[in-house]
Amino acid sequence: MQRENFGNRFGVLVAMAGSAIGLGNLWRFPYMVGEYGGAAFIFVYIICFFLLCLPILIAEVTVGRRSQTNAFRAFHRLAPGSRWNLVGILMVATPIIVVSYYSVIGGWSIEYFIKACSLDFSAGADTETGFGDMFNGFITSVWSPVIYHTVYLLVTAAVVAVGVKSGIERFGKIMMPLLFVIMIVIAVRSATLPGAGSGLEWLFKPDFSKIDASVCAAALGQGFFSLSVGFGIMLTYGSYISKKENIGISSFYTAVSDLVFALIASCAIMPAVFVFGLDPREGPGLVFETLPFIFSNMSLGGVISILFFLALIVAALTSSISLFEVGVAYLMEERRMSRKKSSVIIFAVTWLLGILCSLSFGPLSGLKLFGNTLFNFFDKFSANYLMPFGALLIVLFVGWRMKKDDVRDEFTNGGTLHGNSRIFGFAYFLIRYIAPLAIVVIFLSNLLW
Repeated sequence: MQRENFGNRFGVLVAMAGSAIGLGNLWRFPYMVGEYGGAAFIFVYIICFFLLCLPILIAEVTVGRRSQTNAFRAFHRLAPGSRWNLVGILMVATPIIVVSYYSVIGGWSIEYFIKACSLDFSAGADTETGFGDMFNGFITSVWSPVIYHTVYLLVTAAVVAVGVKSGIERFGKIMMPLLFVIMIVIAVRSATLPGAGSGLEWLFKPDFSKIDASVCAAALGQGFFSLSVGFGIMLTYGSYISKKENIGISSFYTAVSDLVFALIASCAIMPAVFVFGLDPREGPGLVFETLPFIFSNMSLGGVISILFFLALIVAALTSSISLFEVGVAYLMEERRMSRKKSSVIIFAVTWLLGILCSLSFGPLSGLKLFGNTLFNFFDKFSANYLMPFGALLIVLFVGWRMKKDDVRDEFTNGGTLHGNSRIFGFAYFLIRYIAPLAIVVIFLSNLLW
């Protein structure tokens, strides 16, 4: 079976950036900024992002392109006869877990997009508390969230089933530019609201006294979550990158796109939060409770709400498609199944797990794992443990198990990329020494805070 590849550099960029840009930017990043001190968090985040998260991204892409195979077999091919092949199991299992609850949130986005299009936000809710009650009533119901979760997963599976170039790459080329345009329009509208300056100042004027160990750990953890490192996605996408492409440049552009989008999303949300005198530390309910209240009370809010929830759906889909592809690639190459049959099987598994996650807000709310509902357990376990652990194994593998000359060969395209050759020593030092230490700090912080 001949492996598919991305068509060109732009195809690589939109696919990788599409994987990175998702709910981590539009849903998670703004409320993390709110919870951890605004500009102080952003300042630490940018430093962690380029000094630690980017080298880890490069390491994961390096494993993928060097192995030219799926996330399960990559370690077996590069380290035959060793126990490193067990890492492949983690690399395939983690995305399946993540997409199961991720698709539930994607389903919520569809519901709220429909509400926005029908101008339904004002029905029965004229206060922030009322919107909170409306959201809680929706997610605790049985059928509606499950139906939207199903629709969302069907779209994801359909795109992946078409193929790498015709499905994933083409979807990214259309949707990623659209996504940026929509968010820029919303950010401009938010910034022009009377009194928006206080929100922008809160975002970009750091109070360094707010920086502590918990802020640093949260920023680094968010970087992992946002950039999709540590759970096989970038490894799988790396295996589809031509040997002619510059993986350093592709990884850098992916990181920059992800960071810029996260900042645009914050500029779209936080100024409006301040204008309406709301608390920026609203947490996960910011997008589905606070923002609908704001949209219902601002000029042109109906149009902005439609654009915002459309953007949320698109951003979620580009990431869930990459999560889905990891399992599909495994079944195609290890079990010799067709792409369509593989997509159906991964759909069935994630659909069933997603139903359990969805029902954990309602009928299954009493079912707990380590004190958490199924949804919260999948979310916390994957974000706080599986992803960092996967990232740790990746950098240890590249920094300590792979031959340095092989890593250099991938990073410099056999020595032909002179710019990459000049910075290879610094990048390799970060991967070999600094990144593992930083990941261990995340593990400890997750246990202590």
